[in-house]
Amino acid sequence: MTVEANQVNPSTKGADAVDEAIAKGIDLDGSTIEPTKLDLYHKVMALEGDRQRSGVKNTMRSRIVRIGAKHISQAELNQMLEEADFAPLKDKEIAFYYGGK
Repeated sequence: MTVEANQVNPSTKGADAVDEAIAKGIDLDGSTIEPTKLDLYHKVMALEGDRQRSGVKNTMRSRIVRIGAKHISQAELNQMLEEADFAPLKDKEIAFYYGGK
């Protein structure tokens, strides 16, 4: 492996950083990702790629909830969802994302 391939990407922020690292087979810290982990990841992503989608707005809401719960309080995220005319947080989402907080 070349020294260049094992260097840490200067940008480890943003949604694309992880995808770029996976494509290179190099973790954000510069270490190599094991082939077995990459193979499993690619198998699961291929299955996901073949799944019929229910709509862009549903996917947007799911991503907002999944990622927003890491950064935004339950009350604030719920308010933001409602203001954007998305369905409010569901009981199962609250339990999953905020149950232990």
